[in-house]
Amino acid sequence: MNRKKLQKLTDTLTKNCKHFNTYEVNCLVNLFYTLVGDVAERPGVVVGLDRNAFRNILHMTFGMTDDMIMDRVFRGFDKDNDGCINVAEWINGLSVFLRGSLEEKMKYCFEVFDLNGDGFISKEEMFHMLKNSLLKQPSEEDPDEGIKDLVEITLKKMDYDHDGKLSFTDYEEAVREEILLLEAFGPCLPDPKRQMEFETQVFKDTHEFNYGI
Repeated sequence: MNRKKLQKLTDTLTKNCKHFNTYEVNCLVNLFYTLVGDVAERPGVVVGLDRNAFRNILHMTFGMTDDMIMDRVFRGFDKDNDGCINVAEWINGLSVFLRGSLEEKMKYCFEVFDLNGDGFISKEEMFHMLKNSLLKQPSEEDPDEGIKDLVEITLKKMDYDHDGKLSFTDYEEAVREEILLLEAFGPCLPDPKRQMEFETQVFKDTHEFNYGI
């Protein structure tokens, strides 16, 4: 992409981005095209990060290991559901992922945890996510029973209207009371240390860091 096009793209993306300045957007755009590779933009051809490339970044750069959560984070970034994260989705997604307000992060995390997108986190969804994210401990007891108990304890703490599932209102109220519940069903935000390393490297030099490519 030539300099003029890049500047225009950066300016457009900066206007719609709450948490990055022009310099930071420019660095992230450069990183995006480094990750995507030298692909010529043609009509009808989507230039972006596919599921595997993005999951690799989440794993290598931010230390995520939970396949189900990484898949949901990908869907959270891929707003148009075309199976590919374009440059605007990359900037807007990272804006919330790295620097979002509590309100933005609550909305983002809830969408990650609402596996079927029906506006609620059901008992079944809690069970799947907790089973997936908890370390498998060798035990004579049925591990599923322990997870079912944990689901019940979680519901008791977070289900304010007692309907057997979590609405966003339930989740928001619980998180405002106890911030640790933000990632109650699995880590879907970056570890602070990894985040600092990422930002330090990207906003200093987008070519020095290993992003899992």
